[in-house]
Amino acid sequence: MPINFEQKEIRFITGSQLLYGDETIQEVNRHSSVIVDKLNQSGTLPLKIVYQGTVLSATEISEKLRAADQSPQCVGVIVWMHTFSPAKMWIGGLKSFQKPLLHLHTQFQREIPWQEIDMNYMNLNQSAHGDRELGYMMSRMRKGRKVVAGYWEDIDVQKRIGVWMRVCFAWDDAQKMKVLRFGDNMNNVAVTDGDKVEAELKFGYHIDYCPVGDLVQIVDTVTDKEIDPLVDEYESLYHFSEEARKSGTKHQQVREAARIELALRRILQQKEAVAFTTNFDALHGLNQLPGLAAQRLMNDGYGFGAEGDWKTAALVRTMKVMAFGLSGGTSFLEDYVYHFKEKGAVLQAHMLEICPSITVQKPHLEVHPLSIGGKADPARLVFTAHEGYGVAVTVVDMGNRFRMILNEADCVLPESDLPKLPVARAFWIPRPNLKVSAEAWILAGGTHHTSFSFALTPEYFDDYVEIADMELLKIGESTTIEMFKKELRLNEVYYWLNRAVQS
Repeated sequence: MPINFEQKEIRFITGSQLLYGDETIQEVNRHSSVIVDKLNQSGTLPLKIVYQGTVLSATEISEKLRAADQSPQCVGVIVWMHTFSPAKMWIGGLKSFQKPLLHLHTQFQREIPWQEIDMNYMNLNQSAHGDRELGYMMSRMRKGRKVVAGYWEDIDVQKRIGVWMRVCFAWDDAQKMKVLRFGDNMNNVAVTDGDKVEAELKFGYHIDYCPVGDLVQIVDTVTDKEIDPLVDEYESLYHFSEEARKSGTKHQQVREAARIELALRRILQQKEAVAFTTNFDALHGLNQLPGLAAQRLMNDGYGFGAEGDWKTAALVRTMKVMAFGLSGGTSFLEDYVYHFKEKGAVLQAHMLEICPSITVQKPHLEVHPLSIGGKADPARLVFTAHEGYGVAVTVVDMGNRFRMILNEADCVLPESDLPKLPVARAFWIPRPNLKVSAEAWILAGGTHHTSFSFALTPEYFDDYVEIADMELLKIGESTTIEMFKKELRLNEVYYWLNRAVQS
């Protein structure tokens, strides 16, 4: 399913009250319209903002928020108090409002007009009063939201709004996301499993199951006529190894990989799924592990998780949606080998399934044996991730809650070629260093699978967990094990008490 920001919108509601009279309200409306129009024209924001007018009563507030909740186009609401808006009016609407909320704390004019300012100006431009009033009420109600303070024309303010918009869009995508599992998760592996019912309650996405036999039936219907143009596409995009070329000894395995890709695309479209998992323990009837197909589908925006890891598959999809249109790339990855030198580094890879969006190289299409799964030699894209800052993120099921863990990292080029490692890979220096990062990650219960992105920053995940009402642990430059352990203990107390209160 394509990612299309043009299909969704953010609504903007301005707060005021009847006390100020018609002339003032007209001015409030005019200012709000100018702000919305200029934000839409800024080129900074991924979604269109639709102004909903100025609300003056509890009834109007409830109606506007209810309409936003019920609209399939609306993925979030921005509120701003141009004047003083008594916050008791907002209680009814906020109590039932479910979609993401951003509180913009700004004012129409950047600076105080020292020579002209009078009480009329003060009464009209009372965001410092109205927004703090609403802020109190939302805090009193424990209402999750993002607060952005600053002048609305400043690029940093617009960028923060843009981050939140992308997260809103991804959250909306998750509410109808279907993750298709071909086979179960890998036998006896704990961290890739989890509570699928609770995941649907918490995140919105549905974890479905599809027998590998259903995929095999479609694979068997794919014709050579369909395969030929796809192989031609491969040749135009990738460097073919000698054996993979049409004259090569392993070209048939490239064709079989294309056959599986075509079948996978067909069944994902039929099932309306935007993420999927595979498992090398469940390949009966397939010629090879679907490595090339997984790489190319991720590049098109699908989520993927290996060994049945549906939590990572859903997370990859969500991060793909957040990062749509941004440079850098996002991919499923796995921790493999440590490099205990200086700050330390991690060689990230997987058997096959790494997204080519994280490289600036033209990938090599190669066919090699795979010492696991018991199938024929699979085709795969081989490349090295480009350099740059990125974030590695995972979600784990802690029994009483889901926990998100984020590690900031700097991707660098490997110190040498890897002639005997024919897989896609990334080479990270995790922040603050490998020892602290690995200890903190393990103490938090982090997985060996991650969703990695060059395009996203921790702010995206701050916004995401605010909307999802979930735990986030961040590992970065300032992390120490002593403070991280304290955070873990405090979080444990908080979430157990919170659950006890709710029950």
